[in-house]
Amino acid sequence: MASIEQQIHGGNYRIVFRCGGRKFSRTLKTNDPHEADAVLHRLEDNLRLLERGRLTIPSEADTITFLLSDGRLEHKPTLATSLTLRDLVDRYRQHLPDGALEPNTLYTIDIHTKHLQRLLKPTFPVRTLSASKLQEFVELRASEIGRRGKKVSAVTIKKEVATLRSIWNWGLHTGHVHLPFPANGLKFPKTTEKPSFQTFVEIESQIKRGGLTEYEQDELWDGLFLTVQEVTQVLEHVHDCARHKYLHAMVVFAAQTGARRSELVRARVADIDFQSRTVVIREKKRVRGQSTTRRIPLSKQNLATIEFWLLQHPGGPWLFSRPYADTDGQPDGRQLTVPEVHHHLKTALADSRWSKIRGWHVFRHSFASNCAAKGVDQRMIDRWMGHQTEEMRKRYSHLIPTQQLDAINAVFG
Repeated sequence: MASIEQQIHGGNYRIVFRCGGRKFSRTLKTNDPHEADAVLHRLEDNLRLLERGRLTIPSEADTITFLLSDGRLEHKPTLATSLTLRDLVDRYRQHLPDGALEPNTLYTIDIHTKHLQRLLKPTFPVRTLSASKLQEFVELRASEIGRRGKKVSAVTIKKEVATLRSIWNWGLHTGHVHLPFPANGLKFPKTTEKPSFQTFVEIESQIKRGGLTEYEQDELWDGLFLTVQEVTQVLEHVHDCARHKYLHAMVVFAAQTGARRSELVRARVADIDFQSRTVVIREKKRVRGQSTTRRIPLSKQNLATIEFWLLQHPGGPWLFSRPYADTDGQPDGRQLTVPEVHHHLKTALADSRWSKIRGWHVFRHSFASNCAAKGVDQRMIDRWMGHQTEEMRKRYSHLIPTQQLDAINAVFG
């Protein structure tokens, strides 16, 4: 009925038998003849019970497993696999609804999870995550050198931990993890307050005095804001040097509304109300999980620039767009991408005084700073800007240096 045979390679025994007209065999994973013989006798007993009708193999059962386990198992037992950090991150990304997060946000999540997996390891079992393991990540990350040759900041590390917290909370809600995120008591390196936004003149004078590293100079330029006169000069430069027709109108719009780069890309022609001279800005940052809007008035220059641009507009719903390539055969303008508009702005500003401008966010900072310097009501600035924090207000709600001098001289003569 059944037999055992010892394999040449490895020396383990294999059991061979016939059942229901079919031949079966399985390695017993033992080279002990007594253990193999015991399995053989037990299998023969079960085959006799099967012939007598006292044992029935379920239709979907694995025959060998069923008979060797005395009818206790229908399939080979499997160990439950432990959910790894990589598994959790992948499942989170796969289950995000389309449009739930901005492309920039998704890009940031990818960067954060890359560092988390690099230091915690992709195969790290999430069920073993503890506060001490998170603290280990924080300390390892704080010891690393980031961009521009400086240690990774506490702000960056906190954002990376916050990303893991968001993914973890999703896993808790969906049943992938079963305990709250273990972040209590985490200690981060000390942070330094970001300086107020400064004008070209202020930054250039600090650099001219010397003694600043390249990183410190870059950090100053990150806090650049343009005066109204400088904004005008930048607009004139872009008008003369831009290779793409949409760019000048887009820069004017950004400088005189404070719209974010992603909001500029999302703007539609239908968002402009020419009668009330206002524009509706489509937001995705102010309320988590909800798309919102805010309404901003259009200056005369802004409105006139938009009207002139629309005379050259390639068509389609997007306020700022480019024609499709001829090979695409599309009649209307296509939506621009965030990397595309960043590249086109940097290209237009290259090899000029304005090459120090980091990107589109400078126009947003400048809009807020110039409005504050002109005494515009803070509540109105908040409404135009959307989603302002007290820290951000503190950075831009200062006076331009010459105005500060005028104010102090008005007091002391």
